[in-house]
Amino acid sequence: MSRRIQVTFDAHDPRALSTFWRDVLGYVHPGPPGVEVPEGADPLAAWEDFLARIGVPEEHRNAKSAIEDPDGEGPRIFFQQVPEDKVAKNRVHLDVRAAPGLEGERRMAALEAECSRLVALGATRLRRDEPAPPLSAGFIVMADPEGNEFCLD
Repeated sequence: MSRRIQVTFDAHDPRALSTFWRDVLGYVHPGPPGVEVPEGADPLAAWEDFLARIGVPEEHRNAKSAIEDPDGEGPRIFFQQVPEDKVAKNRVHLDVRAAPGLEGERRMAALEAECSRLVALGATRLRRDEPAPPLSAGFIVMADPEGNEFCLD
């Protein structure tokens, strides 16, 4: 029997980091429990109203955030606020499949286009590794706004 997983990020600003990853992955912020968020409404605003209504102090309202795959296939991603900085290389990172089925220059051009989009969202480009068949099709190493490394491949 397989298991479903949740990926958890430690973050200084869970709301901002979840928004970045939402836009990277095409995920959505779920609404608060028992709250129907109308189409086109901001789920984060609904969360702010919900947390205020149940008495969560303002300084604790950005302690957690989550995003979900709107198709229900990918893992839920949870962001929790921590005080410490990231001080070393990730031991686990995400590979974002940005060029499925492409090879060679077409693949690398697709990765470069996605890299440019993500830099505009706040990512940092770290390096490009060229294709080295048969073991590597090439990839771009990046960091999210809080320094967590991930790859476009």
